[in-house]
Amino acid sequence: MRLVGVVDSDPGRADAVAKEFNCRAFGSIEQLVSTHSEVQAASVAVPTIHHLATARTLMQAGVDVLIEKPLATSLAEADELIALAKSSGRIAQAGHLERFNPAVQATVPLITKPMFFEVHRLSIFNPRSLDVDVVLDLMIHDLDAVLSFVNSSVAEIRAVGMPILSGKVDIANARIEFESGCVANFTASRVSTERVRKMRFFQPHQYISIDYGRQDLLVFTVGGDHAGTPSINPEIKISKPVIAQEEPLHAEIRSFLDSVRKRQKPVVPLEDGRRALAVALEINARIAEHAGKLELG
Repeated sequence: MRLVGVVDSDPGRADAVAKEFNCRAFGSIEQLVSTHSEVQAASVAVPTIHHLATARTLMQAGVDVLIEKPLATSLAEADELIALAKSSGRIAQAGHLERFNPAVQATVPLITKPMFFEVHRLSIFNPRSLDVDVVLDLMIHDLDAVLSFVNSSVAEIRAVGMPILSGKVDIANARIEFESGCVANFTASRVSTERVRKMRFFQPHQYISIDYGRQDLLVFTVGGDHAGTPSINPEIKISKPVIAQEEPLHAEIRSFLDSVRKRQKPVVPLEDGRRALAVALEINARIAEHAGKLELG
């Protein structure tokens, strides 16, 4: 496959990107699909409020889509996207790129019965993504990953958060209890002085630590015949699986295009994007309730 064009409402930006990647610039999706009938797949990276309209136009024109997170602004819009993909026969993938992080992929075979998660995602303030709050901007990455690991329905959500530098919630903490009994604590901030992207979780006889940024994985195992280096406590063995480094965005796009070629279900279907969105929206509802109690507005 080759890049045939880039669409942007800003002609100057569209021209600059098109020149950099040796393709054509277009001012609208309609112009792209009417001019280039050979367009097969597209990445929808517009503000969230435009996901539905943009993806609808593309899918109805016979184009497969990779839709950035969050999937939509509401569950109703997410449901419409799922229905559109089915009715049009399009391959449609939700853009949860941490699923393609080599450290996360190396963790999947190790999953047995996760019981407790502690997740931190802290970022320096950037005005680029202020169309959504920190839960839909940052925390949703980790919500998707944990939901895929736990594979259990949510039983209860508690959450707090507040705006700091924008008109939306910039820092948030959520506690999720699953029907399985697993508990997950999430902290997300986009007003931090440092960048942190880490997940730690416990399961029977194991503690696993993931560093998204370093693409690093540490496994602490208690007892048994597991391979690893003994720690200070001889009952605890430490192992560090070898991970082939790769940019998650590159891996995500490669996987999407592979699904397009083979006409097979993507690794992260729209249903997974909807699942993460549903939990994120519920977290925001709990944050609003807590803010009301504190009279924060």
